[in-house]
Amino acid sequence: MKDISRVLIANRGEIAVRIIRACREMGIHSVLAASEADQDSLPARMADRTVCIGPAHPAGSYLKVETIIAAALGTGADAIHPGYGFLAEQPSLPDACAKYGLIFVGPKAENIRKMGDKLVAREMAGAVGIPVIPGSDLVGDHDKAMRIAEKIGYPVLLKAAAGGGGKGMKMAREPRELKTVFDEASAEARTAFGDERLYMEHFVPNARHIEVQIIGDAFGNIVHLFERDCSLQRRYQKMLEESPSTAVNAELREQICRAAIDIARHIGYENAGTVEFILDQDHSRFYFLEMNTRIQVEHPVTEMITGVDLVKEQFRISGGRPLSFTQEEITLTGHAVECRINAESPQRGFQPSPGRIMRWETPQETGIRVDSHCYAGYFVPPFYDSLLAKVIAVGDDRRQAIERMQNGLNHFLASGVDTNIAFHRLVLDKPDYRQGRVHTRWVENLLAEEYEYNEND
Repeated sequence: MKDISRVLIANRGEIAVRIIRACREMGIHSVLAASEADQDSLPARMADRTVCIGPAHPAGSYLKVETIIAAALGTGADAIHPGYGFLAEQPSLPDACAKYGLIFVGPKAENIRKMGDKLVAREMAGAVGIPVIPGSDLVGDHDKAMRIAEKIGYPVLLKAAAGGGGKGMKMAREPRELKTVFDEASAEARTAFGDERLYMEHFVPNARHIEVQIIGDAFGNIVHLFERDCSLQRRYQKMLEESPSTAVNAELREQICRAAIDIARHIGYENAGTVEFILDQDHSRFYFLEMNTRIQVEHPVTEMITGVDLVKEQFRISGGRPLSFTQEEITLTGHAVECRINAESPQRGFQPSPGRIMRWETPQETGIRVDSHCYAGYFVPPFYDSLLAKVIAVGDDRRQAIERMQNGLNHFLASGVDTNIAFHRLVLDKPDYRQGRVHTRWVENLLAEEYEYNEND
């Protein structure tokens, strides 16, 4: 057992702020690894120390393993927390940590390797009896893609074998679209992951995206912290999450959470992770989708309904301590909703809106939590994702959580850059959302209705 005393945070933005705050509460010295574009950021101001790791473009800074390791060693850190994105799911970073005697605040490299390859992950799920969406192994050319699509039925999704986050994922509704979609998905996968391999799955039209937060330690203890519903997406990117799901009853919750535990236990998983499923609402069946071997963007939803601080737990586990709670001690209390506030313009096809924030006033109402790295005068750089803040509302029930979220968004004032705050208000007002009648394509249908453009154009 080795308690962590100094950690290098190999990330930026709101997740860096989140980690720094956990460090302060635990007495851990925080060192921020910041690019040239982030040296004056809020996390750079908050950290005990900041070290520049290179130019603004991620390829020269946040994605360079050797630079991250050198920064950790040079500042006397004994651990590295990768946050999410960037190197968080690259086994090369925990491998390098092991080589240089550093603690990686996350799962083992072998866990990341197994779950990072989506085809291997499907095999792992099948090995423990968890159903997977009808699909294929590697699809190497157009002819094989055509044969498989005819077998499993249209519409189909082509997905990057090394992928995640919606990159390298394209849908073909009919045979004449398949060749173009195959080429687009392959090219996008090559650019995003350096790996153009694709596989195919049948597309479930009336689906909910349900994920289960799990966490495990080195002593074989693995627990779940219930499910999150992440069905409101645009181009496979999550926009709004909540827990519990309106589509999951007590029996289904037990089944899906048990499935998540089974696959995590099968691979000897350690630290925080999320097992994702597709729920076919027409047939009341769920299928394994993938596993994310890191802390999730939407982890505050789970924290608000369980009272567990997941980042602190990550540090305890990585320091060699057992979980601080048992499954029986985890209870689901109330309801939580999270809206991702991005610098983008829904009216212009969600075009990113970098620039200087002139006004920034976050809601302070009861039941509202805001995770953000922004402030009045902050310059939103064009080099990274457009996430500005996460607004999380918690209530005794779903109705109260939604009302608190609406009230919070009404009091969220931001100017200087475009944001999607008004779009979230629109979503929350819709009767279908209020009544839980949504699916993974619902947002895209709403966009076509409200803004008269096709997301697939």
